[in-house]
Amino acid sequence: MLEAPVVIATSLLYLGLLFAAAYWGDKRADQGRSIIANPTIYALSMAVYCTTWTFYGSVGRAAVSGIGFLPIYLGPTLVMSLGWIVLLKMIRIVKANRITSIADFISSRYGKSHGLGGLVTIIAVIGIIPYIALQLKAVSSTVSLLLSYPAIVMPHRSATMSVAADISFYIALILAAFTIVFGTRHLDATERHEGMVAAIALESGVKLVAFLAVGVFVTYGIYDGFGDIFDHAEAHPPLQRLMTAIPSGHGYTSWFSLIILSALAVLFLPRQFQVTVVENVNEAHLKRAVWLFPLYLLLINIFVLPIALGGLMHFAGQAVDADTFVLTLPMSQRQEGLVLLVFIGGLSAATGMVIVETIALSTMVCNDLVMPLMLRHNRAAIEESKDLSGLLLGIRRGAIVVILLLGYLYFRLAGEAYALVAIGLISFSAVAQFAPALIGGMYWRGGTRGGALAGLSAGFLVWGYTLLLPSFAKSGWLPGDFLTHGLLGIELLRPQQLFGLNGLDEISHCLFWSFLANIGGYVGVSLLRPPMVAEATQATLFVDALSDTGQGGAVLWRGRAQVSDLQELVGRFLGPARAQSAFAAFARRQGSAGDVTPEADAKLVQFAESLLAGAIGSASARVMVASVAKEEPLSIDEVMHILDEASQLRTYSRELERKSRELTAATLELQAANERLQELDRVKDDIMSSVTHELRTPLTSIRAFSELLRDDPRMHLADRERFLGLIVSETERLTRLINQTLDLAKIESGRADWNGCELDLKEVIEQSIAATSQLFREKEAHVEVDLPDNLPRILADRDRLIQVMLNLLSNAVKFLQPGSGRIRVILDRLADGLQVSVADNGPGIRPEDQQLVFEKFRQVGDTMTAKPSGTGLGLPISRRIVEHFGGRLWVESVPGEGATFRFTLPFANAQQQEVVPSEGA
Repeated sequence: MLEAPVVIATSLLYLGLLFAAAYWGDKRADQGRSIIANPTIYALSMAVYCTTWTFYGSVGRAAVSGIGFLPIYLGPTLVMSLGWIVLLKMIRIVKANRITSIADFISSRYGKSHGLGGLVTIIAVIGIIPYIALQLKAVSSTVSLLLSYPAIVMPHRSATMSVAADISFYIALILAAFTIVFGTRHLDATERHEGMVAAIALESGVKLVAFLAVGVFVTYGIYDGFGDIFDHAEAHPPLQRLMTAIPSGHGYTSWFSLIILSALAVLFLPRQFQVTVVENVNEAHLKRAVWLFPLYLLLINIFVLPIALGGLMHFAGQAVDADTFVLTLPMSQRQEGLVLLVFIGGLSAATGMVIVETIALSTMVCNDLVMPLMLRHNRAAIEESKDLSGLLLGIRRGAIVVILLLGYLYFRLAGEAYALVAIGLISFSAVAQFAPALIGGMYWRGGTRGGALAGLSAGFLVWGYTLLLPSFAKSGWLPGDFLTHGLLGIELLRPQQLFGLNGLDEISHCLFWSFLANIGGYVGVSLLRPPMVAEATQATLFVDALSDTGQGGAVLWRGRAQVSDLQELVGRFLGPARAQSAFAAFARRQGSAGDVTPEADAKLVQFAESLLAGAIGSASARVMVASVAKEEPLSIDEVMHILDEASQLRTYSRELERKSRELTAATLELQAANERLQELDRVKDDIMSSVTHELRTPLTSIRAFSELLRDDPRMHLADRERFLGLIVSETERLTRLINQTLDLAKIESGRADWNGCELDLKEVIEQSIAATSQLFREKEAHVEVDLPDNLPRILADRDRLIQVMLNLLSNAVKFLQPGSGRIRVILDRLADGLQVSVADNGPGIRPEDQQLVFEKFRQVGDTMTAKPSGTGLGLPISRRIVEHFGGRLWVESVPGEGATFRFTLPFANAQQQEVVPSEGA
């Protein structure tokens, strides 16, 4: 039985597992062995996008609108596949400027404005509160369902019970405590939470497995597969509309709006910005995320429609909320293990969202709301404090509690009047207001702080009027005639038909008017005046972040500051020990570890500001650095001059690097050429030595035969003719050796002449056999030929191909026994060319000698010939010729059973261009 102790114990064990994963991740990071420096973990952490809205709410939406749940996932898929370059640029900007949140990002772009950062934070907090309420609603509903098991009883409305009796309140407190322990154990100057990312990746795996498990159970357990579910649904007329392409009454307009909203949400939700941009370890990880994250979305949505249809059919006539089908279907079949797994999957979806979202929001509240107020009203106390890290952590922990309690308050006031998906869309519409200021700031230099403030304010007010206030009106907390008659009874001000615009669903209506006000205010006010110096400076850094002339390395500061003052300032917020360590590391990187320089240069000032930006935000960091440094203001012309010099310096550095690479390549080529020359020298010496050795034999024979003829004038005529014949034979051998030596030298130097043309290989073989007939007769060798007719022609040099055949035939004859020798020449057709085989029944060649026969002047074993003899130049030349025309030459032999030399040549039509001598051939 799923009793309360079992549910509570399982939940605590699972939360403990998450904490252990986070602790282990932080421990590994402290040891310099990051576990999140992995593209798969990075992509899985992005799946924090899939909250209880996905886990429970997608089925609820599918039960109402069929495939109308899909646009929420098509938007992120399009962003990852087509708009990943925007993400890459955001990552580059964040790393270069040490940005910690989306509020910090927008504030930094427009001159590090406190006011703009504060406005973004307010919008984010108010906009995300409904989303947090969604998680509380989902978790509390599932807990209530489990506590009533095995009966399926829908939860009571929280608004009808006291806070003390409301389980949602205690869930909010537990999530707040867990988030505090989980994500604010220490102040990180980089605002990177490696343990948190590791735990979120684990949660993504858990919720995917849980959802697939219940999907498989419903599809193949309760029913007999996808076809069976759809066939049953077709038999129910009310369900047929859910399987049409776009069943929604607003059709394509609704789909377009939802795709736009979800695409912007995956970029600008504070939790998505945190895991995708701030927590990114290596921008190369984006390459895997662009396909793995959409694949995750596909997998977690495969069974959404089958579960929705199965739930509608199974609970027909029963008052079961479609948002709970994922849990109630296994409950109805008494699958206790699966029910518990589904509950853990939903808990993963909720806790992942709450943890990352509240950590991101608490950072924004601390850096962009509380710190600016403290600097304005209590700067003296801050400047006198020695260590403010504890105070910063306290502010963030308090912000987490307040945010979750605000989420609970919205849940009590308005959350139960909406389905899960509807609540999520309210938050999506809020964060979409960041798009004009953020995207415009990355690509338009003319955007100004005033324009961003005007656009954000206008868009946020329209969102609140057309979407947030109606959610309270539908819950009974505002007068009902507010929706029907408009503000002050003015029908043109009806919040969901503003200025008489009818025919749109509430989300599309809000998106149209809020974007019109937002973009109009941003562009219109920005065009009223040119950017100020600080705005123009930051605009250049942001707009050029991806270009070759990006200004990431420019130091836009001039003034005087003491190193000790800067280190003491950083130490107040990060702790003295960490500040000292960071400054020492910077000194080592700059090559000045041993120098004691009291005066700080511009790079050190910028480094100190970036350290503070990681802890208190860019705008507050600028204010704090200004409190200890005497900065001289720069004019817009001076800023542009510095940026231009930085660009020129980077261009020069890249050119120098390119020239260095070219010089290195040239040096390597020179070394290779030198080694080639040395090799040629060795080859020359080898050839000369070997040729000298080879020449001695025919010259000695010629000399001996000549002396016999000279010294014995009475020699019989037959003997005299025999000796003269031997002299002629040795002379021809000498001539052939000299010609082969010269030919090999030309081939190896690349100076050989090649005359390629289409040839009939059969004719070449027949001509070669006729030329060596005298050798066959002298050895009394029998020659067999197998030469088919009408074979395709090949492309080669006739004279050199005859040279190859003569070398192979002569080599075969050389080692035959007189009177019993047999040579067989075979011509075969292959798939892509012709093959010639020259086989003999001589002594054969040992396996270890078979490669040596193709090397110049190598000695081979006694099995090759009766006495040790060099292989000469014929076979090496033959191999070079065959390979030059795209073929291959090799030998097959078994000692005592003869040898077979084979070579192949491709068909002439396989050559697409005229044969050109290859390098070194």
